[in-house]
Amino acid sequence: MKHLLKLMDLSYKEILEILNLADQLKYEKKYGIEHHYLKGKTLGMIFQKSSTRTRVSFEVGMYDLGGSALFLSSRDLQIGRGEPIEDTARVLSRYLDGIMIRTYDQEEVEKLAKYGDIPIINGLTDYAHPCQVLADLMTIREHKGSVRGRKLCFIGDGNNMANSLIVGGIKMGMSVAIGCPKGYEPDAEIMKWASENGEFLCTDDIFEAAKDADVVYTDVWASMGEEAEAEERKKIFAGFQVNAELMAVAKKDAMVLHCLPAHRGEEITADVLEAHAAEIFDEAENRLHAQKAVMVMCMRNKG
Repeated sequence: MKHLLKLMDLSYKEILEILNLADQLKYEKKYGIEHHYLKGKTLGMIFQKSSTRTRVSFEVGMYDLGGSALFLSSRDLQIGRGEPIEDTARVLSRYLDGIMIRTYDQEEVEKLAKYGDIPIINGLTDYAHPCQVLADLMTIREHKGSVRGRKLCFIGDGNNMANSLIVGGIKMGMSVAIGCPKGYEPDAEIMKWASENGEFLCTDDIFEAAKDADVVYTDVWASMGEEAEAEERKKIFAGFQVNAELMAVAKKDAMVLHCLPAHRGEEITADVLEAHAAEIFDEAENRLHAQKAVMVMCMRNKG
């Protein structure tokens, strides 16, 4: 595996290898076992969207792996002054051993991979959030023992999280149901692929989506870059909340996941979030371990 651009690019075997390595790295960190697999390597982290979990987990992850990380905001790079991504890719490839980018346009991630000659990791785009979903799958395995045959339900906007959850879930043998308002469905091509390759449902009936779910997942109603739409979205998504009434139709032992930050009282009620805090914050921690596994698989043999 050279890059992580989107989960659609990965096979079942590659995702499984990432999850197994993430489990190993988590165990080793817990018991103080040194794993400097990337000693002497440097990761450049390009942020055109800010983040808490992405920045901290990648920086700590590179430290744990014996390497170093450079924070590069768009203000620090010539990208912010109009340098083509193609040129940035070529230049940074001469200095770094890998790049993580968190940005808006998926095309920027794809161009970095095309024109550079070092591993590129997608830390988030408006289209996909593969690192988060790898952490989600890791968390589901921890709490449920397996992912195959489980039902994953996502309630909310058909955004990058929905896109990547559909792909990751279907590839790993889960059935996936999306509950979202009409006009806010996930990417059409991803839904077509899911319908042809697994058990998939997209509906505006959240109770149908959540029925007998093993995992109920939600995300904020207005993602970064959509702040101007926040008030309008509150009206549109008012009936798309993960609450006690919705959880009553899921399996009795259903777990709840949220990629955070959470807006209590909007997409999820405070009581449901607190009842499932153990799962949600295991999920947040697992960003660190899953991303370390990705970095090792992409960067270990580079150079």
